[in-house]
Amino acid sequence: MKKPFYISTAIAYASAIPHVGNVYEAILADAIARFKRLDGYQVYFQTGTDEHGQKIESKAALKGLDPKTYVDQISDEIKRIYAAVGVSYDHFIRTTDERHYEVVQAIFKKLYDQGDIYLGKYAGWYSVSEESFISEKDIVDGKGPNGDELVWTEEETFFFDLKKYQARLIKHIEDNPTFILPETRKNEMINNFLSEPLQDLSVSRTSFKWGIPTFNEKHVTYVWIDALTNYITGLDLDGSLAPSDKFKTFWPADIHLIGKDILRFHTIYWPIMLMALGIELPKTVFGHPWVLIDKSKMSKSIGNTMYVDDILKHFKKDTLRYYVLHEIPYAADGNLTYELLIERNNTDLANTLGNLVNRTIGMANKYRGGLITKANTQKTYEVSLVEATKSLLQDVRSKMDQYKVSDAIEEVMKVLRLANKFIDVTEPWKLFKDESAQSELDGVLYELIETIRITAVCLQAFIPDTAENILNQINTDQRSFDSILTFGAYQSGKLNAPEVLFERFNAVEKLEEILKG
Repeated sequence: MKKPFYISTAIAYASAIPHVGNVYEAILADAIARFKRLDGYQVYFQTGTDEHGQKIESKAALKGLDPKTYVDQISDEIKRIYAAVGVSYDHFIRTTDERHYEVVQAIFKKLYDQGDIYLGKYAGWYSVSEESFISEKDIVDGKGPNGDELVWTEEETFFFDLKKYQARLIKHIEDNPTFILPETRKNEMINNFLSEPLQDLSVSRTSFKWGIPTFNEKHVTYVWIDALTNYITGLDLDGSLAPSDKFKTFWPADIHLIGKDILRFHTIYWPIMLMALGIELPKTVFGHPWVLIDKSKMSKSIGNTMYVDDILKHFKKDTLRYYVLHEIPYAADGNLTYELLIERNNTDLANTLGNLVNRTIGMANKYRGGLITKANTQKTYEVSLVEATKSLLQDVRSKMDQYKVSDAIEEVMKVLRLANKFIDVTEPWKLFKDESAQSELDGVLYELIETIRITAVCLQAFIPDTAENILNQINTDQRSFDSILTFGAYQSGKLNAPEVLFERFNAVEKLEEILKG
């Protein structure tokens, strides 16, 4: 039996098309899911859309649409964008799904019946853009943390008593060091939010109707219980809340992959909700960093928002995937600009990877008519590809097990750089001219092709189209992780025609093209 692995992203808010920073999360989760599939796990990768709330109700009205029609359109667009960057989810959940609707109502009533939710009244400053009440300490010059306008609001609401479970949550965090990752995020939750008694959480609204109705006809369920529960409703739960076969297989989730800005909701509200329901907590909540644009947070008001569609007009999807996976650090915000995309495309993808594959196949065609003979070098060189690839899968797996995706890709890049150096030190063009060195030339070409195969097998998780292209060019069906445990699985055979993997751009010309749209 394959070991199950459940990974989820936060569900995208269906008020507008997501920018590249939002889509980064889906690409990151996809790389982890693909790697785990290749590594023999039974993977369940869930993403989706959060489709209720006042903002959506208002946006739909502005467009003259009912809210369901509006979210149908946005949800379809998000699916299209995810497909454009190769996100291989197993389930796309929508909070307007009938099953989700049914389970949320059952959860709300259960929490009320057991005394965790009570009816009260809330008065405070409310941010429409954030769809949440803002505490006094977070108000600056009369505005919310994001500079948003605030409205004084008083309304009847159901409250969730968080304090009841606070000590238990703190103990869980302390007893499970990988529950919140990276470590800095855990410290932030403990020191900034859990060091004082938690305020009761408002979990219903009467000020709008576009939401899942509660048992009280005046109230609709607010985002915390509606959106957060998607992680279990997507496992085929129904209104009885009895564990389904899928739930029994995949829960608790191995990792909730979310943006660091919604960490509090996933590491305080969500686990407390699960505790109240008597459901085991997820193993890890990983708060990934932001993608900054020219070192600034993306903002429509600033006008520095980048969208996937615009990027894909000018770059291959694997260029974008490689960039965000390799260049966004594990725990610190990463930077994205068109200039940086061009630079990384040229250096890592066109030069290091593309040039290696092209040069090697070119030499094999020129010196051996495209035929590769299984052989090994007999001389000792400054670079040994057999040694360089020996622990590659182990090194990549170690980094991926820690969700250090950037570091995992860098392990592959190190080997690719060594392979380029191997060409320089072995000088195949000289071996070809030396009649006594023909078996050595066979060994050099074979070791290069086998190294290309091993690295391409690893790259299937990160830049899948490119990896498949490489494996097709070298004409091999040896594509599993098992096949790269030892050097030499590539058999003698004929290579296919070479193709350019990545175009090398003239930076000035490419930027001019991008500016023209």
